[in-house]
Amino acid sequence: MSTFLKGMSVLVIATFLAEVVEFLVNMILARELGESGMGHYMTILPTIFLIMMLATFELPVSISKMVAEKDELYHRSMIGHAVRLAVTFTAVLLIAAAFVLPVIPVFNDYHPLLKWVVLSLIPVMTISAIARGFFMGKQEMGKIAISHFLRRSVQLVLLTVVFQYFAFGSETALLVAFCTLAGSELVVFLYLLHLFIMSYQRIKRVPGKPVSGREVRKDLIAVSVPTTGLRIFHSLTHAVQPFLIKAAVISAGISPEMATEQFGMLAGIAMTVGFFPAFIAHSFLIILIPTVSKAYAEKEFHKLQKLLQQVMLLTFLYGLPAVTAFYFLAEPMTNMFFHSKDAAIYLQLLAPYFLFHYFTIPMQAYLIGLGLVKDAFIHSVYATVVTFSLIYLVGSRPEWGMEGVIVGMNTGSLVILFLHYLTICKKIGITWLAKSSISDSRY
Repeated sequence: MSTFLKGMSVLVIATFLAEVVEFLVNMILARELGESGMGHYMTILPTIFLIMMLATFELPVSISKMVAEKDELYHRSMIGHAVRLAVTFTAVLLIAAAFVLPVIPVFNDYHPLLKWVVLSLIPVMTISAIARGFFMGKQEMGKIAISHFLRRSVQLVLLTVVFQYFAFGSETALLVAFCTLAGSELVVFLYLLHLFIMSYQRIKRVPGKPVSGREVRKDLIAVSVPTTGLRIFHSLTHAVQPFLIKAAVISAGISPEMATEQFGMLAGIAMTVGFFPAFIAHSFLIILIPTVSKAYAEKEFHKLQKLLQQVMLLTFLYGLPAVTAFYFLAEPMTNMFFHSKDAAIYLQLLAPYFLFHYFTIPMQAYLIGLGLVKDAFIHSVYATVVTFSLIYLVGSRPEWGMEGVIVGMNTGSLVILFLHYLTICKKIGITWLAKSSISDSRY
């Protein structure tokens, strides 16, 4: 458990600094792009993240799980097979993306070069994913933490320099914003690649045992495919959600221009503030997957039960004060950082959504570690059906509008949290009140 807490502390500190930097990044974007430009930025961003996620093939999850579960003697052989699989996958994805990206309609409203910037990120994301998964599985969280901070810091420096010395039109400014994102990913890629090569050279000098490529590919695909499916579903829903939200509020009688501005305030301001404390939840996500995987492989159910209780307690201790502050200090926060008082009401109404989200992220990591990715996917489908239905049915009513959209988001986040929690408790032998109900011997 000490390894967990030590790794957790390193990740929390570094990720906190990265979130501070990202907060500054969003402040610059909001100022330079304006509310309409920020709305366009946030509209296309989920689609770009979907492509980037496909490029990783969820290798950080599958490799970290495999490395955590297997003895170090097998690591050299496993990583060699993983690299060959990743190179093959990257080549296929690059060819497919080169044909598909130019005809995706969502890119038509943006600079023509944007799709090629996204295409260049595919090999960068894939190779970075291998290194990230290896270091996660080895519990070398310092390297992961530095990469997070480096990504945000480089983007902040690039944005500051570019917008300080150059002036752009609205379309070009959006392209520049995405180019700084691509530049930060390239720097992280070079950093992780350097460390990975050094670590792999050390592994090669130690005698190891071979593992068949078929076995490694089977283990990786067994985790990567369903986890990628889950992430694709999340990314698709996040990509569709901006258009659904704007369609709902337009049906409520809001003009398309006002709908874009309101969505910009919701996603670019309220969610930026509300998701700031989620760096702790994402730190849990990174370290819980290999920790839970190893404990479950070794049938240490008492450890899993105790770990779940600690995660829930820590989430409550930071989550409740955070959303309380958001509710009572919403207007000063949005006005101070983004010069927008209108977004304060959205931040207040989304307080339950943020709190449930803080709990849901580590719950998803638990499900992956326990091999319950299918359950996580089913839960996401149920929650998304509830969320989207309420977003349109309530949000399209003239008396509700964007407030009705938020009702749908809050409800869906509560549904997925309860489904995740109850499934985990059943799997590791805890009642819904977090009291152990069965002994390890039953397994």
